[in-house]
Amino acid sequence: MSLNDPQWGKRGAGGPPDLDEIWRNVNRRLNELLGRKAGNGDDVAGGGGGGRPTIPLSGVGILLLLVLVVWLASGFYIVDEGRRGVVTRFGKYTETTQPGARWHLPFPIEEKELVEFSQVRTVEVGYRNTPKNKKENEALMLTDDENIIEIQFAVQYNLKSAEAYLFSVRKPDLIVQFVAQTAMGEVVGKAKMDFVLYEGREQIAKSAEKLMQEMLDRYQTGVYVQKVTLQSVQPPDKVQAAFDDAVKAGQDRERFRNEGQAYANDVVPRARGNAARLIEEANGYQAEVVQRADGDASRFRQILVEYAKAPGVTRERLYLDMMQSVISNASKVMVDQKAGSNSLLYLPLDKLIQQSASPGAPPAGADPSAARQSTPPAAESAVTLDPSRSREGLRNRERAAQ
Repeated sequence: MSLNDPQWGKRGAGGPPDLDEIWRNVNRRLNELLGRKAGNGDDVAGGGGGGRPTIPLSGVGILLLLVLVVWLASGFYIVDEGRRGVVTRFGKYTETTQPGARWHLPFPIEEKELVEFSQVRTVEVGYRNTPKNKKENEALMLTDDENIIEIQFAVQYNLKSAEAYLFSVRKPDLIVQFVAQTAMGEVVGKAKMDFVLYEGREQIAKSAEKLMQEMLDRYQTGVYVQKVTLQSVQPPDKVQAAFDDAVKAGQDRERFRNEGQAYANDVVPRARGNAARLIEEANGYQAEVVQRADGDASRFRQILVEYAKAPGVTRERLYLDMMQSVISNASKVMVDQKAGSNSLLYLPLDKLIQQSASPGAPPAGADPSAARQSTPPAAESAVTLDPSRSREGLRNRERAAQ
């Protein structure tokens, strides 16, 4: 009987309950238990058929009454906050009581068991207390690409049904551990090794948590999984060195690939730019050559018209233009003195130009012969012979043309 029973404290504001009422309730519970009806007039203590039972006043009767009171008082219990009381009658589930003061039929008729309902419990898989204390038979799992990895994780859970937790399965905490190991093995078995080790750890934990809850609900364990936490995910210790080498090789591969891509990004645009520049230069050179050729052709046509009008004058003009263009680019000229002679005359035009361009004339009173002597004889003869030689060459060409 609970403290919040409507019959509690009827005789006063805060006084004890009516003993007659308690006696009638006890008789009713006993009659329900023994299959009797409440109105048949039988008395448990052997009294008459009145409404109030008669209790013998002997010492044995008082002792029996005290024993009965103590026995009934043993049925009172208190359920603390965060707990649930599970009451069984002759081993069969009867009810689940909430926090507060409660009463049940004393032992051996009814029993109660207090269960920690809201307490967060933890199951460790692959280790105990610390990740260094490994349990390889629990931690080793096989991935989808046939690689073995070592997973250590913890499962936090509480209860959502106290009666299911107590009566549906035996050793529910051990069942939770087995379910956690099975669910994690199934999830890891469907994933690649790199996914489990690196980017997929959170997704693996979520998938394992969902699968665990489905399995525990199917077994009716009354357990609610709050969170699955991956403590450590790594290859086994025996292959750790080889795995580190493989990881380093993969990192080197990515680094070389990035370097090659960066080099290609630098060289390819530059090569394309150079190719475009060469194409533009070729197009410009082509246009220049074509236009120059068109200009030369036009000039030759115009010269042809002039040559038809005056051939001799045109030939002499062409010769003079040609000699001017050739000699203007030369600093030294070799001239024959006489036809058929092997001796050549050296004409240093650059020196002559420098002397003519030198400032100041010979001083007054200076000997002109000295100035004449300062001029090389070869140059003097070359200067005097060069015009006649040129005129003679022109006459010869004109006679040959006629």
